[in-house]
Amino acid sequence: MVLLAQIVGALYGLLAVIFGAFGAHALKKLLSEEQLKSFETGVKYQMYHAIILLLIGFNFNMDVAFQQYMVYCFVIGTFLFSFSIYALVISSAKGKKLRFLGPITPLGGLLLVCGWGLLLYSFIRNLV
Repeated sequence: MVLLAQIVGALYGLLAVIFGAFGAHALKKLLSEEQLKSFETGVKYQMYHAIILLLIGFNFNMDVAFQQYMVYCFVIGTFLFSFSIYALVISSAKGKKLRFLGPITPLGGLLLVCGWGLLLYSFIRNLV
């Protein structure tokens, strides 16, 4: 599980840099200002969660279930949140918006909130 957090964290970071550059250069002419902002939001959240996955991977042993659930929440939540935004923005720019992805973004966001909640719990669990 530690290795999963580290590998996916590094992969998400790598892809965030690539997608950020892609959005800033290749998509700048294709997207409206609002679409570009949405795309950038996906990139930012992806990078934030790449970093937290790396921090978790290097600082937790994953010897308790909630730490493993935290990793799953961040990995799956980031994928659902950011990648659904990318698909919605690009499909919308091409005139064929994939509306079925609309509910996926908040589901990913909910998983991210759960991941952060579990991280908070990991810090305060011994106080309670």
